[in-house]
Amino acid sequence: MLEGGAIHVDGEGTVLTTEQCLLNRNRNPELDRGEVEAALHAYLGTEKVVWLGEGVFEDETDGHVDNLAAFARPGVVLLTWVEDPSDPQHAISVDALARLEAASDARGRSFEVVKLPAPGPLTISAAEAAGVEPAEGTQPRRAGDRMAASYVNFYLGNSRVVFPLLDPARDDGAAAILAAAFPGREVVGVPAREILLGGGNVHCITQQVPARW
Repeated sequence: MLEGGAIHVDGEGTVLTTEQCLLNRNRNPELDRGEVEAALHAYLGTEKVVWLGEGVFEDETDGHVDNLAAFARPGVVLLTWVEDPSDPQHAISVDALARLEAASDARGRSFEVVKLPAPGPLTISAAEAAGVEPAEGTQPRRAGDRMAASYVNFYLGNSRVVFPLLDPARDDGAAAILAAAFPGREVVGVPAREILLGGGNVHCITQQVPARW
C-alpha cells in the first residue's frame, strides 16, 4: 500500500500524508480516499488523516510526505518552505501551509507550523551525472536536473536529530530551527548530497526501532 516515507504519525492518532503519493494510481488503484483512510487506521491504530497535496518538487517517490512535512511533536509540524514565488516549490509549500492551517489533529488541536527553508535549489552536476551507471527501471540522472532537496528528511532518535547537510549557505540555519523544534535533543548534520543523488535522504534510509511496551 505504501512505503515508510509516505506517512508521518504523531503518536496520538494523526496521520500526515500526501494525495500525490497515496492516491496515485501506481500504488492503490483499487482504493478511493475513504478506503485508504480506513486501511491506514486499521494498520496504524490512528483516527484522523491530514491530507497534503503534492510532495516536494521533482521528488521521484511521487510525493513522499517525509520530504515535505514532519511532526516535531503532536500539534507541531515542520514544513519545507521556499520564499521565492518563481520557484515551483513555493506553490506546493503554500498549499500545504493552507491545508495545515485549516486542519486539526485527532485530538482537535490546530497545528503550529514551523517553516524549514529548503536548501538550494540543488541540481545534478555534470560530474555526478557521468558517475551514475543507468539501470533499467531507474530514474535518469542528467546534468542540470533538479534534486528534491529538503531538510525535513531527518531521522528522529531518542536523544538526537540527524539531518542532511546539503547547502553550506543554509545548513546552519536549518540546524538552528531543528534545535528549537526539538529541545533536549542533539542536532547532528551528516553530509548527504550523495544520498540525495540516489533519490532519497536521511529519513529515507533509516528506520526507528520502537521500544518494547
